[in-house]
Amino acid sequence: MPVPTQPEVVVRRSARRRKTVSAHWSEDTVVLSVPQAATRREIEHWTRELVPRVVERRRREALRGAERRSEDRLLHRARELSRRHLEGRAEPSDVRWSERQNTRWGSATPATGVIRISAQLQDAPDWVLDFVLVHELAHLLEADHSPRFRELEARYPLAGRAQAFLDGVAWARRSEPASEGQRDASPS
Repeated sequence: MPVPTQPEVVVRRSARRRKTVSAHWSEDTVVLSVPQAATRREIEHWTRELVPRVVERRRREALRGAERRSEDRLLHRARELSRRHLEGRAEPSDVRWSERQNTRWGSATPATGVIRISAQLQDAPDWVLDFVLVHELAHLLEADHSPRFRELEARYPLAGRAQAFLDGVAWARRSEPASEGQRDASPS
């Protein structure tokens, strides 16, 4: 979503505020909260001071989001997780987002070293994405869900928590009305 250079600013006066002033986004509008007794000059000052800060913060967050979604970052992250949790033995040749992956969180092809991650995880917490990457990296070493595979997967310290998160998301999708066409998704 492009961020406007000069967003609309709405001033909200509050009788409960005495000294503090704050600014935050509400959709595409910046809300400037000021004390009830704030003068026009004070409001103009805080508009010049705070609005550029919240605009810049949103711009930085958008860039971070784009960086997080990049496939180069995904491959780098997978290699780092392999080094940290699997002694670097899992060597992905490519890691990419997949828009077509709706029934699994990820998949790996051991013969080629290619890992595909469901694009539905682009906004997931980092620790959840890391778990799915470790799961798929473990598949590069053990193709099935054998006890050895489970031992490799369990090396990720937040594995249980992340699996519970993914199970909750899958449960919520199953609970949606059938007309929405959502299906269960799980790691391969």
